[in-house]
Amino acid sequence: MQTILALGAGLSVGVLFSWLRLPLPAPPTLTGIVGAFGVFLGSVLFQLLSKA
Repeated sequence: MQTILALGAGLSVGVLFSWLRLPLPAPPTLTGIVGAFGVFLGSVLFQLLSKA
């Protein structure tokens, strides 16, 4: 459910920023998106390893 809400919020922000002709507050390329996902995965990995 949180994923669907986050997607809806992201779509809303994307539409609003495009409508207002503002730069998007997100990485403009797939490389930036993958990098942000890597930061998330690093955080998850750290939490898993710190419990062990």
